Amino acid sequence: MAHDYNTKFLNIAFKDGTPKNAFLTACVVGTVLTTINYGDNILLGQYPSLIKILLTYCVPFCVTTWGAYLGKKSKILQQQKLDALNYR
Repeated sequence: MAHDYNTKFLNIAFKDGTPKNAFLTACVVGTVLTTINYGDNILLGQYPSLIKILLTYCVPFCVTTWGAYLGKKSKILQQQKLDALNYR
């Protein structure tokens, strides 16, 4: 039985629901961070730059995607080791 042990970032980070989970996480965490960091200014009518807001949402998206990639990569490498032991 042949297994695919490909651990390249693009091959495993953007499948199996990772983008959706990262997006949902970014929505929640980005909103919380925006409220914490800029809430008082927004209530006063002083809006931060759009780039700051976008980065506030982008960071949790990237962190979630990276964490999912590392988890999947670890699982693939573990399976590769187990398969190597079983086929000796």
